Amino acid sequence: MSSIPILVKNDPWLESCTQAIQERMERFAEKLNVIESQYQSLQEFASAHLSLGPQFCKKTKTWCIREWAPAAKAIQLVGPFNQWDGSNYHFTQNSLGYWELSISAENFTHLTTFKLRITGADEQTHDRIPAAITRAVQNEETHDFSAQLWAPEQAYTWQHTYDASKLTTPLIYEAHVGMAGEEPRLHTYREFADHILPRIAALGYNIVQLMAVQEHPYYGSFGYHVSSFFGVCSRYGTPEDLKYLIDTAHSLGMAVLLDIIHSHAVKNTAEGLNRFDGSEHQYFHAGEAGEHPQWDSKCFDYSKDEVLQFLLSNVRYWLEEYRFDGFRFDGITSMLYEHHGTTAFDHYDKYFKDGVAHDAITYLQLATTLTKRIRPDALIIAEDMSGMPGLCRPIEEGGIGFTHRLAMGLPDYWIKLLKHQQDENWDIEELWATLTNRRYGEANIAYAESHDQALVGDKTLAFWLMDAEMYTSMSKDRRNHIIDRGLALHKMIRLLTATAAGEGYLTFMGNEFGHPEWLDFPREGNEWSYHYCRRQWSLADNHDLCYHFLRDFDQSMIHLLKANSCLQGFGNTYERWKHNEDKVLAFNRGDLMFIFNLHPTRSHEGYTIPVPEAGSYAIILNSDDLAFGGHDRVNAELPFISQTWEENEGHVIQCYLPTRTALVLKKA
Repeated sequence: MSSIPILVKNDPWLESCTQAIQERMERFAEKLNVIESQYQSLQEFASAHLSLGPQFCKKTKTWCIREWAPAAKAIQLVGPFNQWDGSNYHFTQNSLGYWELSISAENFTHLTTFKLRITGADEQTHDRIPAAITRAVQNEETHDFSAQLWAPEQAYTWQHTYDASKLTTPLIYEAHVGMAGEEPRLHTYREFADHILPRIAALGYNIVQLMAVQEHPYYGSFGYHVSSFFGVCSRYGTPEDLKYLIDTAHSLGMAVLLDIIHSHAVKNTAEGLNRFDGSEHQYFHAGEAGEHPQWDSKCFDYSKDEVLQFLLSNVRYWLEEYRFDGFRFDGITSMLYEHHGTTAFDHYDKYFKDGVAHDAITYLQLATTLTKRIRPDALIIAEDMSGMPGLCRPIEEGGIGFTHRLAMGLPDYWIKLLKHQQDENWDIEELWATLTNRRYGEANIAYAESHDQALVGDKTLAFWLMDAEMYTSMSKDRRNHIIDRGLALHKMIRLLTATAAGEGYLTFMGNEFGHPEWLDFPREGNEWSYHYCRRQWSLADNHDLCYHFLRDFDQSMIHLLKANSCLQGFGNTYERWKHNEDKVLAFNRGDLMFIFNLHPTRSHEGYTIPVPEAGSYAIILNSDDLAFGGHDRVNAELPFISQTWEENEGHVIQCYLPTRTALVLKKA
């Protein structure tokens, strides 16, 4: 029997799962060994994108087009260049199921559109887009997609490099390029680079997480029903435009993460991989296992070497070709379990023994390993709601190798609290337990809301707090008690979440200033309108309105977190005081003290708060500051001088804590 995994040594509660964790480690080691013995390295295995699709041969001045379609009966190349007649453009198949065709560069040039006419195992003939194509474009009249040869004479010249190892405190701004502008239309990579990135940099965020980059046929899917995994979404511009965006972000000192979707694929046969060679089991599981019941999409078969190679090559491609600084892997919970996470995780066996998708876990271990070998400084974030132990621990310890996980339960908690509890009934004990409930040693990205809460049918925090009053009372001269409450709690909830609940923080674009409208993509139900598919930056820029108060507070909070590195490491958060009746919570994180009075009506005069050390404490952030829409009830110029706490042999300060106010203190 193998030695006890470090994951188990660090958590005795996992002892009953020792064998399952050992077997997980052995499966990965065996798979990696086979790959490296056959391909010399994992990187070499992950090179399908260098042979699939159109590849130019300088020596012969021809394009070789290669495709994996083992069950297909015939393939032709068709497009406007041959009047969609492929009778003289037949592919030939080798014994491994790969098809090839060479075509002269004179007939096949930059911007040429084309498709593969595939006669499949089912004897049906359909026009398809190559699996590893790097660009697909949509016909404005027919709305169908075609592959497009992207081979500009002048390659993009990178101007900037970025070292993500400096990112000690991940502060992530989640963004969608198409809806990032104010006009009701699609916006572009270059517009985002020139107009939105400077806003994000000014706020202090050091990471931009881009959604919906991989090509997808339906805009309203938010980019989560991918058709071309190597394709840069053409709605927003060209591959060079995306490189310009990333280069610009790097010049502003920001990393860029790709929201990568490897958990499922779009069902569409015209644009995607479904029934590509006429069988239902080329890239996906056959039968029921290949259908995702909640997402109406297809599930990859991670047991196949060709599928592993395809997806790992996709990881390598985005890192090398576009210089992304890491990934947010979407839908990890669905991958980890054969039931896609539709169970209560009330026992450790649920994570390691019952319904676990072992092949998918091996794939994720290979993906995190490959990412780190290409970019040792990369961030690799898992979107997992199950809380699988070890997800963010090294593989050699028995983990899966992610650097961070999203703390997905937090937005649900805040919404449940706002929806079902009166302010005076908030349970401070429960709140603190929820915010701090995470596995030691596994870094979390905390967030109060993401794009999920902004979608039509849901509500952002600002909407839960202020609702229709946002349309009538956000003018500074028309504020009322609903707006005052909303402004105060919006700031406090974000500060609490950022400082107590993780080792990093995330927000979705526009939410930092309480964007007043939900997101609703163009669809038949809204007559294909872009009215709600945009961000109204002018609201935050207008100093006659209250939105800028929230933005300015967010900016100060982010700069404070970055400057003090208080989210770094584990075990540096200490509760100093909590009192349910007073609704007061105080804790220190690193060198900073955070004090919250969440009481809706009661201010506290001379309130005693324990502090970690004797000395003088100064206010460095005050949510009640006039600059943030507060009421200026705290004199921020006066320091708090500690006194001896006789009964506990410690030290305390005495503070004035106005109702619904948060203070951040630092020892002089």
